[in-house]
Amino acid sequence: MIERSIERLLFACRWLLAPMYIGLALALLALGVKFFQEATHLLFAVATLPEDKLVLVTLTLIDLVLVGSLIVMVMFSGYENFVSRIDVAEEGDKLGWLGKLDAGTLKLKVAASIVAISSIHLLKVFMDAKTVPNDKIFWYVVVHLTFVVSALLLGVLDRMSFAGHRH
Repeated sequence: MIERSIERLLFACRWLLAPMYIGLALALLALGVKFFQEATHLLFAVATLPEDKLVLVTLTLIDLVLVGSLIVMVMFSGYENFVSRIDVAEEGDKLGWLGKLDAGTLKLKVAASIVAISSIHLLKVFMDAKTVPNDKIFWYVVVHLTFVVSALLLGVLDRMSFAGHRH
């Protein structure tokens, strides 16, 4: 009786994650506002903007989109894996990967997204290398390589541990 009550309580506690996923949706909204602010600034300044600055602003927009995609991926797959199945109409919009990402695969996708975002930041630093001190560039490269190695190791560990359990 007590064991069953505790198990029900623990199982119901998964719903404590739901407000966090709503918080991610709000963060996505804020990111969308920032994206359109940057895009509007770009459109009004495109005639006077030097080519290198145009590329930097475009990379910023790409960076914002990657972060937004990461939020969507974590929000939907996390909710579906840990809270409840997302029921959408079969004839309506359906994400092809929805219901197919387990926690391990999600971690790999998050790691790959972090590496991609870090790559864009590093590219922006390289494009502005004339004004960035060499020691800062060195540390940007070290941090980026740390993300790359971490993602690779996470992939290797996932493959060694869980690949046989997936279809």
